[in-house]
Amino acid sequence: MSHENQAPGAVEPVLSHVDSTLDAALERLMAFLRLRSISTDPAFAADCECAADWLRDELAGMGFDAAKHPTPGHPMVLAHGPDMPGRHVMFYGHYDVQPVDPLELWHRDPFDPAIEDTPAGKVIRGRGAADDKGQLMTFVEACRAWIAVHGALPVKVSMFFEGEEESGSPSLVPWMQENTDRLRADLALICDTGMFDRETPGITTMLRGLVGQEVTITGPSKDLHSGMFGGAAMNPARVLARILADLHDDGGRVTLEGYYDDVPEIDEAIMAQWRALGFDHEEFLGAVGLKYPAGEKGRSALEMIWSRPTCEINGMISGYTGAGFKTVLPSKASAKVSFRLVGRQDPAKVAAAFQAHVRARLPGDCKVEFTDHSSGPASVMATNDPAFEAARQALSDEWPRPAAFIGSGGSIPIAGYFKTILGMDSMLIGFGRDDDQIHSPNEKYDLESFHKGIRSWVRILAALAKG
Repeated sequence: MSHENQAPGAVEPVLSHVDSTLDAALERLMAFLRLRSISTDPAFAADCECAADWLRDELAGMGFDAAKHPTPGHPMVLAHGPDMPGRHVMFYGHYDVQPVDPLELWHRDPFDPAIEDTPAGKVIRGRGAADDKGQLMTFVEACRAWIAVHGALPVKVSMFFEGEEESGSPSLVPWMQENTDRLRADLALICDTGMFDRETPGITTMLRGLVGQEVTITGPSKDLHSGMFGGAAMNPARVLARILADLHDDGGRVTLEGYYDDVPEIDEAIMAQWRALGFDHEEFLGAVGLKYPAGEKGRSALEMIWSRPTCEINGMISGYTGAGFKTVLPSKASAKVSFRLVGRQDPAKVAAAFQAHVRARLPGDCKVEFTDHSSGPASVMATNDPAFEAARQALSDEWPRPAAFIGSGGSIPIAGYFKTILGMDSMLIGFGRDDDQIHSPNEKYDLESFHKGIRSWVRILAALAKG
């Protein structure tokens, strides 16, 4: 490739530019953070519009073909850079933020951001600092630096920002389905995740899926006096307790028929990266007053969180639960049960297996009802794509410890939508830290995360031009 910005040595002057212009980048972030773009509250609809306008204008000023697109809710912002050889990447972020309640727990106005000194270093304090405005701007500022130094980016870059992520993204899927041609690229980039620890960056390559089921078992037609009916009448609480206990065997494995059929074993090279992270399960569990891993025997805690499917009872209700005591034999018993999925597990198949498990254990005098809740498959990225290893090496060059391909115990829906709607894998790279207090009062983003996050994306963009 003959372009100056893709030549050996092109990265160093861009990194120097990032360092010398950090104050200006921080001023832009502060202006963005002052916009009260709370998506869940209609009172802030105009502020969300302003945030979308602000992003569109910033990107247009950098030379992107940028536009704001209306939706039934808050607008989307879509911007395309000029064509370049090689890969076309689509960066996603969200400009909306969580409500600030309870306001009295904040140490300062949530929308009057500032740099503060803390024992762990300087932080950017304000709502949205980490989720997701600060993270989003690391990528924007990396692109700005490339353009300032070389006049162009090393790859074709598009950016896609939504304003409803914190309120469930009701407009996202319909808009993506209606605008597939505008959104399609070779690879999606998402900066809404965190570091493995303060010195170790990660690329999240596995996101667990989710199945949520609510089960209600009914026995007698009304609550009964346990002295008059106890022993003779079927107790749905006892029935439900036994059914739920049967969901796991003595080794911690889920007992549903076919549950592990589509669960892959993790590649040994990835497992070696995980072992090198030095995860301490005693420290992890000790922080919440526990000591012993409770899942599948023979699996490490990190392996269970990132790469193994689970079944968890999230809530149980039956009979009298108020103050004092009431000797009642309840008419109904219900439970909320969730399954975290991995690999190619099918949410519909898992839900059906759970319902079959319950019905097979239901006595003749009981009936059952099910309510479906959240559902979605796992996302597994194609790490055999050379771009992933190139990005991992680029991250490793910036941070004290080598980057690793990591998993996530939770779900990030946009990564699944990129795959199912657009056929694109996602590279999830973020610089958040565990103590950022996202969604809580006094949210912050480490100044180091912002600065080195920009530098990281500079390196990754160069790596993607070669990978």
